[in-house]
Amino acid sequence: MTKRVHNPREVAEIVAIQALSFVAGEPGRLGAFLAESGIGPETLRSAAADPQFLVSVLDFVLRDDRMVKGFADAAQLHPTNVAAARQALGETWERDVP
Repeated sequence: MTKRVHNPREVAEIVAIQALSFVAGEPGRLGAFLAESGIGPETLRSAAADPQFLVSVLDFVLRDDRMVKGFADAAQLHPTNVAAARQALGETWERDVP
């Protein structure tokens, strides 16, 4: 039996993780995202545990209409659900610089 999630923030995090998987599924997209976010592939998994990092994933996807549509199709979502997930997560993530 599948656990149903009713908390909008939890749903948004699930959508963002799906978006990260979508981005990571294509080397060109992943390279562009890593360059933009300033993180390396070795820290991607640990960064994905940070809900604020997930905001940057959705921001990246939402900047390109074709990417939004491609992700929405792949995740079987309506494109407006991607924007709603972004809004539910709130603040923008910024990489900590030592």
